[in-house]
Amino acid sequence: MTLNILHRPPTVGDTERPVPRWATRLAYALPLLLLPSCLWRLPFALHFDMGQMQEAGMPGYWVSVPYVLGLSVLSEVIAILTIGLVRGWGEVAPAWIPVIGGRRVRPMAAVAPAVLGGLILTLLFTAVPIGGGRNLTLYGIAESVEYTNTAWQTLATVCVTPIAAWGPITIALAIAYYRRRVSAAA
Repeated sequence: MTLNILHRPPTVGDTERPVPRWATRLAYALPLLLLPSCLWRLPFALHFDMGQMQEAGMPGYWVSVPYVLGLSVLSEVIAILTIGLVRGWGEVAPAWIPVIGGRRVRPMAAVAPAVLGGLILTLLFTAVPIGGGRNLTLYGIAESVEYTNTAWQTLATVCVTPIAAWGPITIALAIAYYRRRVSAAA
């Protein structure tokens, strides 16, 4: 009896050309990779500071709850949309979509937003440490958040760090999609 821990993904017969196994696995893993970050955010909506020592006050519940929930849901929805880069509904628009339903998706109509989004995500979630507890980010120099103990800091690091891979994974999936679709057209 063999253990089948790393099972093969189901065969996807709805694409024009075969999808590389690594691309399929990455596309399906991406929403799960972002899930810890989305779950980490949720207590902040109810003003639980998760061990962070912050001087600034939290906004009212009428702002924090919809903002945090909306951000978490939007993050997961966008991550789930990247599965379209490895499935047939990323090549032919589903019939239920008005105007474009049932039509073939031009490769650049999927690749351009995916690459642009991947670049933006890479810039947003990349921080270069410059010392003294400060990081250089796209939006300026950010001070590192202090925690009440190392357990909270470790939990935050484990939950939030995987989000940095979101941009590069999206770009890699877009490139694989483009290569597959353009070579099929030729």
